[in-house]
Amino acid sequence: MSNSQSPIANRQFPIQVNSVSKRYGTVQALDEVSFAAKEGQALALWGENGAGKTTLLKAILGLIDFDGSIEIEGHDAKQAGKLARRRIGYVPQEAIFYDWPVQATMEFYAHLKGTGNLRPPSERIPALLTRLGLAEHADKPVPALSGGLKQRLALAIALLADPPVLLLDEPTANLDAQARRDYLALLAGLRLEGKTIIFASHRLEEVLALADQVLLLEQGQLLEIIGPQALQVRLAPEVELTLWVAEGQRPAALVHLQQAGLATHLNGRGTVVVRVHNNQKVMPLQTLQSKGISVKDFEVE
Repeated sequence: MSNSQSPIANRQFPIQVNSVSKRYGTVQALDEVSFAAKEGQALALWGENGAGKTTLLKAILGLIDFDGSIEIEGHDAKQAGKLARRRIGYVPQEAIFYDWPVQATMEFYAHLKGTGNLRPPSERIPALLTRLGLAEHADKPVPALSGGLKQRLALAIALLADPPVLLLDEPTANLDAQARRDYLALLAGLRLEGKTIIFASHRLEEVLALADQVLLLEQGQLLEIIGPQALQVRLAPEVELTLWVAEGQRPAALVHLQQAGLATHLNGRGTVVVRVHNNQKVMPLQTLQSKGISVKDFEVE
């Protein structure tokens, strides 16, 4: 896309990354990385430490120099950095705040983000505090918040200017299981509203809950783009199903599943446990159904 074209022409792809490379001395942190993200799409950056995930986020944010080009809603991250960054909300892995109340912290960042916006970000503070479950904590000093609430505050700040794009670096890394689920639900809601989300992650459950596609990075190279289910199959080729079957039918269920060639046993909870390949999770259920055995409930591990 030439610089003379209107950014509106790129609304379908709010983010376009073209042949982006970055070298630190002898280390090639990024090597000719290219991809595009659609409106309302969530892309996960997956790879080991040093794969290039954080470097790529920094490049999109315009925090580092790089070769190649990045456009945010048609604005070149190098030539129009301020315009590009105004369209991005960023949530770091661990945000650092002043020892201020939540309300004052939001007002401070709203003031910083206010320049050049038609609608002052401060007008969005009450709605954001309510939506992210922070309204009742508005007068609390930030250090008194739990890890989950601090991460919600970081997300609220990222959303102050209502950006179309969200970048997140390991968004649930420091959260407990319940806070992680709640936070992912908030992000999923934002994606459904049309926000384009790019997030670095090392948690499979996070990718499965949020991502539409996964960018596999290794030593700075984009190896391929796959679906989250395909990633799950690669990482965990087998799964274990715990089946709740009526007590009187458990022995028959065990026999039928073993006859079908499945590794099956009864456990101490009085349930039937069967191990299958990830892409055959339905097979045990179908096998028992064909034999007239009803499965009341099941879990997948």
